Amino acid sequence: MTKEAARRAEPEKAFGAEADPLNLVLEVLESGNRFLVCSHARPDGDAMGSMLALGMVLEQMGKTADLVTADRVPVLYRRLPGVEKIRTVSSVRGPYDAAILLECDSLERAGLEGLEDLFLVNIDHHISGRPYAQLNWIDCDAASVGELVYRVAKAARVRLTPQMAACLYTTILTDTGSFSYGALSARTFALARELVLAGADPIALARDVYYSVPASKVVLLGAALNNLQREDRLAWLWITLEDMARAQAVEEDCEGIVNFALSIAGVEAAVFLRELPRGQVRLSLRSKGKVNVAAIAENLGGGGHENAAGCTLPGPLERARDEILTRLRPAIAGL
Repeated sequence: MTKEAARRAEPEKAFGAEADPLNLVLEVLESGNRFLVCSHARPDGDAMGSMLALGMVLEQMGKTADLVTADRVPVLYRRLPGVEKIRTVSSVRGPYDAAILLECDSLERAGLEGLEDLFLVNIDHHISGRPYAQLNWIDCDAASVGELVYRVAKAARVRLTPQMAACLYTTILTDTGSFSYGALSARTFALARELVLAGADPIALARDVYYSVPASKVVLLGAALNNLQREDRLAWLWITLEDMARAQAVEEDCEGIVNFALSIAGVEAAVFLRELPRGQVRLSLRSKGKVNVAAIAENLGGGGHENAAGCTLPGPLERARDEILTRLRPAIAGL
């Protein structure tokens, strides 16, 4: 099947359900020359690390890769190798042999205009992942999408450099909450070991991610903890636009705040609500494993992992809070 024929086909039928998606991804990479690599808006550690690592894979294969994101690179990840190659854009334009979307559970999640005109390769590990592209590889058993990029690197027989290893280790470190949730298995730790042997410095990477936060994030955390509420095995906290302005905080400063509510002994699920401009509220949901927050988020138009998910609801903040608590209380009561 030609690429043009695949582009016209139904996404989930473009290459046949029985084929190995890794081999099909490799076939696309080997047959093309110029690629676009992107991930979801508001990029996290998995998005940043996997984009950079895949760019290195393509470079070793003799290909050209443009790395783009709809939002700026968060401060915590600006020391990753090769990060200067990532451009912040609002729209893309070819020609590209393919656009590779990493951990985007929908085309809209990338936040980029122009992707719909390209041949799309969707590589994801979210339980809410959808087969929207011409080629879809969704593996919910992977601890991070970086793990899937690692498999691409092995299949392409490129050299696992210290720089690539650092980026891939960051994807695992961040998307498992420091090896505390997600699709953890012996394979996850075996991969982490291989990446360290290849040159990833686990101490330096953990220091960059967890011990290099700006003061604005600490001030914002104080405001959120001041709003902390608990109801038996459920906890929630929130910040307003005024809190953001007072702390001189930016969006990335909100990352990880929800985990402080989840860390309370006896709490099984937690929510962090952030007031947005134009009357919306962004929700981050976390679970210790007994509540599938991805299913709840997906029903509200969002998605993610069973233990870590998110969605955006109409405001005001009190309305969004009441709606998510109405969804979570039955799940908690059923434990």
